[in-house]
Amino acid sequence: MLHNVPQDLQTLGADLRALRKARGLTLTDMAEALDRSVGWLSQVERDKSEPTISDLRQIAKVLGVPMSMLFGQSSAPAHEQGYVVRAGARRPMGGSEEGLVEELLSPDLTDDFEMVHSTFAPRSTMQDAATRPTQEVGYIISGRLELCIGGQAFSVGPGDSFRIRGEEYHWANPHDEACVAIWVIAPPVY
Repeated sequence: MLHNVPQDLQTLGADLRALRKARGLTLTDMAEALDRSVGWLSQVERDKSEPTISDLRQIAKVLGVPMSMLFGQSSAPAHEQGYVVRAGARRPMGGSEEGLVEELLSPDLTDDFEMVHSTFAPRSTMQDAATRPTQEVGYIISGRLELCIGGQAFSVGPGDSFRIRGEEYHWANPHDEACVAIWVIAPPVY
């Protein structure tokens, strides 16, 4: 589902198109670097399709930008900016094609860490295992998640927490219920 964006804010697609053009890349160049079709990339740039978290990670890498540049913009009133994030005003990250939708809980990315609200759809799985130069702690609010951290398999559920310290990890939610988790990541990767 695409998010409604106030008219005065740039959309993700417009930002991606501007970044791509600023780097002298054609749609074909970028699509090839992402191992995606030109049609898919064109739909993303026209806000007709939302990329997954894994897609955004790859796009950021190809464009040489931090993931935070690809977050939606916050619409907090001026006096709350930097202090409060309202439930309906979280900055979304990625589409639900992969089965993971993340929202930034931190007011911004200026701290030594970030907090992210993650919703893993039923029967979803991470496209590719990842390794990040971070320390991360996750807390499961509801549902169950199957994790592989540093080659070890874990099944976590409500009230469980886990830590990832620079190890390769992969997640899957093979269950019929969504899993909701809160992650604290240091340093911020988005």
